[in-house]
Amino acid sequence: MIHSYRPAQLAARLVESDPDLKAFEPVIRRRIEAVRKTEHRLTGGRMPLTEFAAGHLFFGLHRQPGEWVFREWAPNATAIYLIGERTRWREEPGFALQPIDSHGVWEIRLPADALGHGEQYRLRVHWPGGAGDRIPSYARRVVQDPRTLIFNAQVWEPAAAYEWKTGDFRSADEPPLIYEAHVGMAQEAERVGTYVEFSDHVLPRIAAAGYNTIQLMAIPEHPYYGSFGYHVANFFAASSRFGTPEDLKALIDRAHGMGLRVLMDLVHSHSVSNEVEGLGRFDGTRYQYFHRGERGIHRAWDSRCFDYGKPEVLHFLLSNCRYWLEEYRVDGFRFDGITSMLYLHHGLEKAFTSYADYYNDTVDEDALSYLALANQLIHDLRPDAITIAEDISGMPGLAESLDAGGTGFDYRFAMGVPDYWIRLTKETPDEFWSMGQLWHELTNRRADEQTISYAESHDQALVGDQTLIFRLVGSRIYTHMSVMTEDIAVSRGIALHKMIRLATLATAGHGYLNFMGNEFGHPEWIDFPREGNQWSFRYARRQWRLMDDPLLRYHHLAAFDREMASFALRSGIPFGQEIFLLHLDEGGRILAFLRGKQVFVFNFHPDHAAVDYWIPAAPGVYRVELDTDRAAYGGLERQDPELAHHTLTDRIHRHFLSLYLPPRTALVLTAVEGRDE
Repeated sequence: MIHSYRPAQLAARLVESDPDLKAFEPVIRRRIEAVRKTEHRLTGGRMPLTEFAAGHLFFGLHRQPGEWVFREWAPNATAIYLIGERTRWREEPGFALQPIDSHGVWEIRLPADALGHGEQYRLRVHWPGGAGDRIPSYARRVVQDPRTLIFNAQVWEPAAAYEWKTGDFRSADEPPLIYEAHVGMAQEAERVGTYVEFSDHVLPRIAAAGYNTIQLMAIPEHPYYGSFGYHVANFFAASSRFGTPEDLKALIDRAHGMGLRVLMDLVHSHSVSNEVEGLGRFDGTRYQYFHRGERGIHRAWDSRCFDYGKPEVLHFLLSNCRYWLEEYRVDGFRFDGITSMLYLHHGLEKAFTSYADYYNDTVDEDALSYLALANQLIHDLRPDAITIAEDISGMPGLAESLDAGGTGFDYRFAMGVPDYWIRLTKETPDEFWSMGQLWHELTNRRADEQTISYAESHDQALVGDQTLIFRLVGSRIYTHMSVMTEDIAVSRGIALHKMIRLATLATAGHGYLNFMGNEFGHPEWIDFPREGNQWSFRYARRQWRLMDDPLLRYHHLAAFDREMASFALRSGIPFGQEIFLLHLDEGGRILAFLRGKQVFVFNFHPDHAAVDYWIPAAPGVYRVELDTDRAAYGGLERQDPELAHHTLTDRIHRHFLSLYLPPRTALVLTAVEGRDE
């Protein structure tokens, strides 16, 4: 069904949620109108957007009764041949595609026995003045020869289609606790891991750790493994280096059986520059899918920039969204590199200091229209799907619904939070941390948009940066993590690691994310095989045995993270509850706030224990629900876990909790009953 919109009304709604946008209301209205015009240009008003986004059902290789049909869009091509093992990689007249319209669509129909399951193929495209081999743009299976390292498309028609076991999985209505993971580096051996290994060995760990959502990186095929999956070449092909399409479906199916949502990193912000494997010069031009000239080149990322004003490009990208939702039953997407899409300057070395930075001619309004239509499409297909915007600029309205005048994302990442933690731990000794600044950074977000916070993601774990545990403990992490020894630096790091993660989750708007291994303080960075490390896999893996070893302190951090996740789901935090500052003591390094029914109290002081410390609270009886100082979490167990805390009153009948707060510890207290004072 075609959506009915009134741009002026929707712009007014967005301004109503943020009156500071009033001066830009005409620009907002124009952008909303542009979305509707773009939708009408694509659908002609004759079909829903979901029907338009079906390019994958038309283009590419398809088995039909008694024949194979293959179609490709290449408007600058003068001739196209399907070449492969069947043709001995030569151009054969019987494998020549024919143009079927004036818009550059080519087609070939072959007998059913002309191609077989597992055969490799590609296209040879001719254009004025040249020719080149290309992998089809809608290829669903791409494989790399282990000897020659050459990529080819592969005919994929298994004897039986995958049979899903979980039926129509639907996301639970609870805050997303996201476990960001990379299939290839999720195993302990120094090699590329597989979908099957991830299903067997990592999914149970994620479920046991208490997370309810998985965010999978590097799923669409990418020629360079070390790109972390962000230089995509084949947008419709699940990476074959991890296994078969059926293996990935089984992974997702098994996750659903465990109650886990599965989100996928969707990289529509740019494309790899490769010409044979990717779309770089598919039909002989550099502007088939991308902008002409310099605008089509992302110099910082060495990649190509999509032209979101082209209907064919929108057809390709919108169909890609539908494909992953329907073919692999993913439950949503994290849209990568939104900032790069939205601005002609890609957000590079740009400080966004006022609303004027979002409403000027540096904004790519075609990209903004695409994102709105992508969100509309995804939620029309799967109303329970989750979409997350990775945007560092703070563009207003990204995570507002389309009906509220926004771009339609369900969430946006609070990307300033991990940057703050890294900057703080890198530049300032914790005895000088400002509680006021910390409170501001953790709660500084748009009140009208849902956000997901995190202390660190894969970005902070890559070579060239350091994880929080590395910054806190340093090289002692290699020599002093035994429970049989005591080390002041390790004790400090473990204490602060727990407090940082709890403070981040407790103040998060609507969700929380962790990168795999960081929950137990994985001791090493991430570095994929490359020339600079002699193509080693040493740092492209996760050492789970460290967490499993009861003689190492990693299991203390894992135990705390597990209890923190359990607490979050029990209490519904973070799920949009109001957050109120109760107490802030700069000298004592104490911070306390109220969230839902829970009182959170942090003592960041390195050596001062606060005794009989009064924290404002509603009258009642409170019990400690979470204590970072428990022995099971590597603490000193300085609190009685069974102690009931009764509020006290002062002379003017204000109510307080009187608490003992050891240094570098945090408490979460829950009211268990009320009483009149």
